Amino acid sequence: MASAEQDALALREQLFHERVRECIICTLLFASLYILCHFIITHFKKHADFTAEHNDEDAAVNRIALGLCTFTLAVALGAVLLLPFSIISNEVLLCFPRNYYIQWLSGSLVHGLWNLVFLFSNLSLVFLMPFAYFFTESEGFAGSKKGIMARVYETSVVLLLLTLLVLGMVWVASAIVGNDAASRQSLYDLWEYYLPYLYSCISLFGVLLLLLCTPFGLSTMFTVTGQLLVKPRLLEDLDEQLSCTRLEEAAVSRRI
Repeated sequence: MASAEQDALALREQLFHERVRECIICTLLFASLYILCHFIITHFKKHADFTAEHNDEDAAVNRIALGLCTFTLAVALGAVLLLPFSIISNEVLLCFPRNYYIQWLSGSLVHGLWNLVFLFSNLSLVFLMPFAYFFTESEGFAGSKKGIMARVYETSVVLLLLTLLVLGMVWVASAIVGNDAASRQSLYDLWEYYLPYLYSCISLFGVLLLLLCTPFGLSTMFTVTGQLLVKPRLLEDLDEQLSCTRLEEAAVSRRI
């Protein structure tokens, strides 16, 4: 019994250390992505976008919006890099199965990263980005005391109304598409059904927009490439060019 309790205690301790290690790795990865995205946004933004030296309140609002946009961009970049990271980590583990220093590339870590990316993607898509937009456009309710909190209250109310509107539209659309009693039920299963459904709908809209814009981008890319590159002259007849040059030279001589 004592050995079984020791084994169970050792197993729990090992699981605890693995969980702590995964949390540290996820935090370091997200911090690296956040710093990278911060440099990207501050490099491409205009100088007057997030700085308003004449008004400290506007400057604080713009800094908060910058932080929310940086967080969202970091989540998006993590979602893009997660599949290559999963493939590369699997190949590294297959090449070095007994190496102690790469055992942290486990399936539990990748699964945890997928869950975090899905959670933060929904959070950024539904709350953070609309909040950042409405927060920069808000001025506070009429008659209320001006300040950051007045803008926060107005933004929260507008975001709540927008959330109810979008969820109502999704509920009506699901009731129309799925003609059964389960699709007409109220919003009790918000987290398990409606948010993934909304996320899938917005992802589908993004894919359709990408398919619509890709041909124009490819045509522009090939046009610019054709203008920059020099076409090869492998199949041209040099004798014909020489005869044309002699005829032009003779015509110029007669004119002179």
